[in-house]
Amino acid sequence: MALNLTEKQAIVAEVADVAAKAHSAIAAEYRGLSVSQMDKLRAEARKNNVYLRVVKNTLVRRAVEGTDFECMKDGLTGPLVMAFSMGDPGAAARIIKDFVKANPKLEVKLVSISGRLLSASDLDTLAKMPTYEQAVSMLMSVMKAPVQKLAQTLNEVPGKLVRTLAAVRDAKQAA
Repeated sequence: MALNLTEKQAIVAEVADVAAKAHSAIAAEYRGLSVSQMDKLRAEARKNNVYLRVVKNTLVRRAVEGTDFECMKDGLTGPLVMAFSMGDPGAAARIIKDFVKANPKLEVKLVSISGRLLSASDLDTLAKMPTYEQAVSMLMSVMKAPVQKLAQTLNEVPGKLVRTLAAVRDAKQAA
């Protein structure tokens, strides 16, 4: 069914709004996937705050103009599904990576983050990026380590004294 001009403008505006707020984007060719498989992908995307949509490539090219994902314009060919990470940068990559394991017909074509176009093989790298909570946890553990080591070192001095006194006491009792 053909779209009229107002419907096309609404789609472009919606995708442009999402692209302006997104952290990363992935374009994957969905040729050969069934409707039920695409429904599973969409459901997983909704759960993880990922905007997933099949849009005509010409409309996506217009929508990404002036955003960080303008670098993807030249590679938008064929039947593509666009995935934009809204929460953390690696969310879309994790969903697509997990989905490709079970459905190898989904082929990643473009990966972009912060205005940089990455190769499709960099999907794994993007998927391994920690979430915000994981990054804060790693930072806190790094910040906590020196204080913890200092406390252990300072505690060792009285501990050594106590062990020495206990050894002297045991020696005197044995004699």
